[in-house]
Amino acid sequence: MKKLIRTAIRFAILTAPLMLNAKDYSIYDFGAINDGKALSTKAIQSAVNQAYQDGGGRVIIPEGIFLCGTITLKSNVELHLQKNARIQGSIDAADYYKIQDDYALIISRDQHDISITGEGVLDGRGRELALSLDSLHHTGVLIDEGYNYRRMRPGNRPNLVKFNRCKNVRISGIKAMNAADWVLRLNKCEELEIDRIHVDSDVFWNNDGIDLEDCRHVRITNTFINSADDGICLKSNDPNASCDAIYIANNTVRSSASAIKFGTASAGGFKNITIENITIYDTFRSALAFEAVDGGTIDNVRAKNIFAVNTGNAIFIKLGHRNIDGKIGAIRNVNISQLHVHIPFGPPDLKYKMRGPELPFFHNTFPASITGLPGHYVENITLEDINISYPGRADKGYAHMDLWRLDAVPEQEAKYPEFHMFGELPAWGFYVRHVSGLEMRNVRLSIRDDEFRPAYVFDDVKHLEIEDGFVVSLSNNDQVVLKDTEQVNISNLKVDGNKLTKVPGYGANIAVSGVEISEQKEIGK
Repeated sequence: MKKLIRTAIRFAILTAPLMLNAKDYSIYDFGAINDGKALSTKAIQSAVNQAYQDGGGRVIIPEGIFLCGTITLKSNVELHLQKNARIQGSIDAADYYKIQDDYALIISRDQHDISITGEGVLDGRGRELALSLDSLHHTGVLIDEGYNYRRMRPGNRPNLVKFNRCKNVRISGIKAMNAADWVLRLNKCEELEIDRIHVDSDVFWNNDGIDLEDCRHVRITNTFINSADDGICLKSNDPNASCDAIYIANNTVRSSASAIKFGTASAGGFKNITIENITIYDTFRSALAFEAVDGGTIDNVRAKNIFAVNTGNAIFIKLGHRNIDGKIGAIRNVNISQLHVHIPFGPPDLKYKMRGPELPFFHNTFPASITGLPGHYVENITLEDINISYPGRADKGYAHMDLWRLDAVPEQEAKYPEFHMFGELPAWGFYVRHVSGLEMRNVRLSIRDDEFRPAYVFDDVKHLEIEDGFVVSLSNNDQVVLKDTEQVNISNLKVDGNKLTKVPGYGANIAVSGVEISEQKEIGK
């Protein structure tokens, strides 16, 4: 935390000269037209260029609608959108260009001290632009080499904002909406602050709200995100880099994928990350998804005070090995506390324009899961003051994984990581496999209807400690299942139903105290 505070102070000092000495450049003085029809790209770019040549300043976007294509933001320049100002993206593909692989309405590459501020709107008109690109591809006018024929959508779509390898970046106050692809994409940026913005993009596929790729010293605060893909997503594409010193706080997220996610790209990794005071709702996949599947490492993550309602899954932590020929990464030192989640029975995103894709198999409600790989454990995970409410209503005739078939749950080490990747799971609350060092303190699981599965399944888990907490179930069946476990200590856990099941080979050094156990048995005997 001290490191994050120092980062914030350093950022304020570095940006202060720009804010204090800024000269204003009105885009009207460079020929901008406020009618939403005439292209103002040249006028806005000319104002940016002039401010840059003069050593820095504010480019003012006044009240009105200004149609434009790609704008390149340069060092020491602040793009300031006044109240009721709108930069409206063109739907003509010819009005956009790339700087190397950067493709967006607003681009900046290898710049410093840049800002987008104000109370105005960046509107990418993403659906119209994407459908225009789709038509150009099918008519042969502009062939998209990355066209996705399986999903019938163009792949070559611009982001709303793409900043690449920039330092001292600030995005505050604005509304960013209707992107054709990801909304805000920040790659290898340092000293980045995103504060008090409103992201609303539910108009086309892959509308991630905020994507950080190998960024360092970042603050994302006081922000609202409604996105048709992941809300806040950290990625790492460079095995020699990582997302480091990230602070995410006081945000509200609605997502048709996962609310806060590390991955899927995870070549380098994610470390020294704090997440706190987050509200999540109507989210199709996971509230928190931490994934290391490409050789990278997740280390030193703290998530606290998270409230999620109408969300498909609470916690998904996965160590995988998609990079079959590369090294296996690591996940360690993750602390999640004061997490409160309400899981619905049906799809959480029914009101979305762009809903999450339906799964191709029948299943009951998925539990939270923490899973490593054989011989490669997820390490040192702490869950404290957790409250998750599940819907129940599971049916053996719909889908069923017998407890004596736990070895049949697939590892899926090379598969795209998602909370449903294992298929039907044998637990309703938590499924934990290949984990060493798991502390669960005051974890409270409850279920609102009948459920034949147990609350907990622990398979190949070492150094497991469960203290306090409870399981509230309407069914009189076993709630805690141990298989191949070692060094287990369960104390003061209040459990409904037949309390503890030990499957053949349940392990050694199992200590249970302060728990009402009506029966202990070994399945199959």
